[in-house]
Order: sequence, then structure tokens, then C-alpha cells
Amino acid sequence: MSRGLPKYNKRRVALVGGVAAVALTGAVVVNTALAGESPKSGATNAKTLAGPGTIACPDVTGQLPAVPASAKAEVDRNLALLQTQIDEANKRLVDTVGQGGPNFVQNAILGPLKDKRVATLNRIETAIGRAAAKPEGLEAFAPCALNAGGNAGQDTGAGAGAGAGAGAGAGAAETPANQAGGDAAGTISCPDVASRLPAIPASARAEVDRNLALLQTQIGEADTRLRNTVGQGGPNFVQNAILGPLKDKRVSTIDRIAISIGRTAAKPQGLEALAACTVNR
Repeated sequence: MSRGLPKYNKRRVALVGGVAAVALTGAVVVNTALAGESPKSGATNAKTLAGPGTIACPDVTGQLPAVPASAKAEVDRNLALLQTQIDEANKRLVDTVGQGGPNFVQNAILGPLKDKRVATLNRIETAIGRAAAKPEGLEAFAPCALNAGGNAGQDTGAGAGAGAGAGAGAGAAETPANQAGGDAAGTISCPDVASRLPAIPASARAEVDRNLALLQTQIGEADTRLRNTVGQGGPNFVQNAILGPLKDKRVSTIDRIAISIGRTAAKPQGLEALAACTVNR
């Protein structure tokens, strides 16, 4: 007489064993899938990150009149400088992805680029004007824009990410460097230009006075911007977005002062040394 298990017990053992095997197999499959999910998901996320885009500026060369031979070299040099400025802005766009608030690109890249282009375009006008009719209105070609492909990646994307991240990180790091006494933004201090000028010919007086007043307006605007942007950007925000553009504007304005005096008297030299300003704490 056999001592083995009854047939129905054997079937039960086989069934239980089969279920256990299926369960184990399922666990292995699930675990394997989960183990492989992370890099795949990471790769997907990496691919969906938006790029910063590129800077697009109006063409200037096609807007120029005939360039006198005597001005050709200087005009070509400044046209090349316009391209260099765009390249530098594009590099900064890439290097600062995720920094600042929703207006970071406008305030720290496009704004300063416009100011540099205004000064460069002004030099082109002046160079041509020495030997021919001076072209007017080239400043209209100074503003640049961010291509739509990068708008979400830099302005909107950075605004959403940096508003919560950099707003608490980079913005907080800016506060001690940008504020005196914890809350005060400070004030802009610039070298006095009027006291460094020689005797001004009567024919140049109105233009010089107009540009001296403009220098003061530029300081006032920079002071306002300093107050309105407290806590924005990284540790170099004030230098890059306020002091740097202010210096470029002052270089252009001071150059116009020197040129206006130089039309009827000795042109003052070295006034550009008075362009740089600082923040009083």
C-alpha cells in the first residue's frame, strides 16, 4: 500500500507551487522593469529640457549709406564689434540658464546688449559723419530679441524654476552684496564730467549742456533700477545689469560731448575714464 500523498493533495501542492513560481516571476519582471525605469525616465527628462535659444538682432550693414573710404576701416571694425557683442550675449545666454527671475534675460542680457549696440552704432554714425552726411536713426536697430525657440527655456522656464530655486538661492546671495543695512539698495555714484571739461565754445554749448543733463538722467534711471531690482539675479547682477549698461551709455554720451567741443576747438581727450560708476553702500 502506497504511503504517498493522496492525489488531490498532490494537485494542491502542484498548484501552490505554480502560483508561487508565477508570483516570483512576476516580482522579478516588475523589479527588472523598475530597475530599468530610472535611466530611461532621466533620459526622457534630459531630452525635454528646453534650450536657451539664440539672440536675434536687426542687420545694420544693409541700412548704411555709402561709406567714405576714410571711414571704411572704422566702420568695418565697429560692424565686426556688433557681431562680437551678439556672440558674447549668446554665450551668456547659455551660461546663465536657470539664473535670475522671469525678467533676467531682458535685464541682464538683452538690455546691456542694446546699450552696447547703441554706443557702437553711434560710433559708426560719427565715423561716416566726419567725411559725409552723418546717418541718423541707426539706434533704432539696437534692440535685439530672443528667438522663440528659447523663450520658454530661458524666460518662462527660468522664471518658474528660478522663482522657487534661484529666488531663494541666487537672489538671497545677491541681497547682502546689493543692499546696505539689509534693506537699502544703495545709490549710484559717478565721476563728475562737467568739471573736467575745457572751455566750451559757444557753438557747442547747447549740445554739451544737453548731454550733461542726459548723464544725470542716466544716473537717475540707474538709481531707480537699483531700487526696483533688489534681490534679483546672482552676485554679479548689479555690475552686469546696471553698472555695466550705465557705463556704456555714459561712454556714448561723453563721446558726443567731446565731439561737439572738437568741432570748433581742441577735442578733449580721455573723458571715457569718467564713464565707470560705483554703488555707494
